Amino acid sequence: MSTLSILSAAAAGGPPAWTSFIPFVGMGLVFYFFLLRPQMQQQKNQRAKIAAIKKGDQVVTAGGLLGKVIKVDENHVDLELGPNVKVRAVRSTIAEVVTPGSAAAND
Repeated sequence: MSTLSILSAAAAGGPPAWTSFIPFVGMGLVFYFFLLRPQMQQQKNQRAKIAAIKKGDQVVTAGGLLGKVIKVDENHVDLELGPNVKVRAVRSTIAEVVTPGSAAAND
């Protein structure tokens, strides 16, 4: 029996080499569907919420300030934090749009 026939017989009995990658592909799919995809959807919803800000909305900034929107520009939002207290915030620092029934901002 030659060396070539021994090697081919040993190779024919084992599983194909590509099957060793199946666990990695499975872990990649789990990682995508349980971690990446939900995070991307959450970011997409956050961007849509920020883009839909209009005058009169109540918002919370990333710094925790609660205020009412009095003016909206392309990149900035003017907020009224209290009576005669107005600030200008960068639009991307808005963390959340507050629903009217949950909390009152300077009302």
